[in-house]
Amino acid sequence: MRHVLKSFLALHWAIVFALLAYICMDGDRGIASALGVLGVSVQGSRFPGLEHAVIVAPLSVALLIVALLFCWAFVETLLNIATRPDAGDAVVRIAFISASFLLSIILLGGAAQGINGLFMVVAIQMTALLASYVAVLAERRSALAATTLYESEARLASHRMAMGAAHSSLLSRISSRPETRPGGRY
Repeated sequence: MRHVLKSFLALHWAIVFALLAYICMDGDRGIASALGVLGVSVQGSRFPGLEHAVIVAPLSVALLIVALLFCWAFVETLLNIATRPDAGDAVVRIAFISASFLLSIILLGGAAQGINGLFMVVAIQMTALLASYVAVLAERRSALAATTLYESEARLASHRMAMGAAHSSLLSRISSRPETRPGGRY
């Protein structure tokens, strides 16, 4: 079964974090613009500390790393899903944890700078990340349940065939008739 939702969500979050990293790289109003995209209006003159390279560079790199993790999960899901049904699960888990950690760091940094309205924006983004992760887990569990059901049905069918052959063999031995071999010969 193809993991369409898992790959779509990984691609979506990769694009979101890559765009935030790209916007954040703008030297004049990078972080203020990125926060504006998220929904927080920040005037650059009010927070002059947000324009320093000491703050902009690590945040841009962190956003880019999270985007690369989601991109890696997307590629891993597309390439290895046929051979391994759990392909990319570890990478997806690491990507969601990293994204949540990064949003928490942004919240703490914004609170230290005194940016108003950041808590609600980060809470919404964290909720969206959590909903995405739950959807990925639900898709994985449904695929696992379908595979398990198919394997149990195949095992049950082979068990019934073996029981039928054993029963037929036992009846032919009890009745002293020669066993019928496959193909109808004695």
